[in-house]
Amino acid sequence: MFDALSDRLESAWKKLRGQDKISQSNIQDALREVRRALLEADVNLQVVKDFISEVETKAQGAEVIAGVRPDQQFIKIVYDELVQVMGEENVPLAEVAGKTTVVLMAGLQGTGKTTATAKLALHLRKQERSCLLVATDIYRPAAIDQLITLGKQIDVPVFELGIEADPVEIARQGVERARAEGINTVIIDTAGRLQIDEDMMAELARIKEIVQPDETLLVVDAMTGQEAANLTRTFHDQIGITGAILTKMDGDSRGGAALSVRQISGAPIKFVGVGEKVEALQPFYPDRMASRILGMGDVLTLVEKAQEEIDLADAEQMQEKILSAKFDFTDFLKQMRLLKNMGSLGGIMKMIPGMNKLSDDQLKQGETQLKRCEAMINSMTGKERRDPDLLSSSPSRRRRIASGSGYREADVSKLVADFQKMRSLMQQMGQGGIPGMGGMFGGGGNPLAAGGNRPSAGWRGYPGGAPPTKKKKEKKKKGFGTL
Repeated sequence: MFDALSDRLESAWKKLRGQDKISQSNIQDALREVRRALLEADVNLQVVKDFISEVETKAQGAEVIAGVRPDQQFIKIVYDELVQVMGEENVPLAEVAGKTTVVLMAGLQGTGKTTATAKLALHLRKQERSCLLVATDIYRPAAIDQLITLGKQIDVPVFELGIEADPVEIARQGVERARAEGINTVIIDTAGRLQIDEDMMAELARIKEIVQPDETLLVVDAMTGQEAANLTRTFHDQIGITGAILTKMDGDSRGGAALSVRQISGAPIKFVGVGEKVEALQPFYPDRMASRILGMGDVLTLVEKAQEEIDLADAEQMQEKILSAKFDFTDFLKQMRLLKNMGSLGGIMKMIPGMNKLSDDQLKQGETQLKRCEAMINSMTGKERRDPDLLSSSPSRRRRIASGSGYREADVSKLVADFQKMRSLMQQMGQGGIPGMGGMFGGGGNPLAAGGNRPSAGWRGYPGGAPPTKKKKEKKKKGFGTL
């Protein structure tokens, strides 16, 4: 997501590097690159024109800050404008105090509306809000069955009256059931079409009139680019929506939809779908999205994802084991599985500032190394996992593990040796030392291992951060690289 846009924007910053200040003459090349980047990302043409005009005005009127280079200052201006265009702040889902909140889901066929309905229900469940899903799509084959299956998967009840009932009546009875049972939020999944037509709009209007929703969310496919914004505006004009959910943001989306929807339609983006899994729905934060677009990562979202998966008591116990060098292969395997639950390695790494420069090939190599480690650890006995020293002193055990995992004895030996070094370094940390870390996943072409291709340092001049300060050169320590 946004990889191409980020790369194009970086070429804009290069136009200003080496300059002593921003001026009318030197900014034109940078603005031309930004304009080209946005157009290639399929951002609406009028949005691009307004964006460039605002950036140019603010850049020329910007006061020169001591210690901040022109390219850093320009990045900050572009960042602020991106946030402004996408809506400035997160707009949370409505919740009516003391009453059942009614959410109406709308959209064309094929946008992932039914899946987004289930994702939203799971998101609300995590906030301890009870939900009821209402299936009113009687036209698409198996649409009701799909919603029922998803409901069972996330343990949320589904109200349906079959394919012979009137969708308006299904919606009315569903809302009545939710209110009678004191359910916090009812989410109504409606029928879509391959394109906007009078029948679909008329049915949506009738359902909306009957249930009087507190939220009307339009589900749009981010891969349609600026057409997503035009679609949102049409629905907003004819039905009246309160927000949008952008799906398929993890695909080959060029980012144009995220930058166009708010400006063109006036409706805020409330959530983004970032994967096929039912857990893959995130609230939309314009500032975080701007950080991702500019290659600055998204640490806040990463922390939130980790908090969903990590138990505090387990984390404290793990910390104690790490610092006392009692961390074993069982613990390491647990951490790898925790990482998988948070999403793909590529998705996680790109939320870390500076890691956006890792190529897809490098990320695949990193994932391959993780799988190699997991395969070898799975071939160990419980006793060997708990006591890595057994493997250090027993070549026969290492040979057995290599045979069972399909790798060479040398690979197992390297895994054990790296693990022992890592434990030793962790123990030094517990005693107040500051060792280097890494190498756990093997060497060679792995970018996550010692000696591999390291990612760039990322964007200096991060919005809100202090100007970079000069650091004394330190001697490079021997040992591991970056994990």
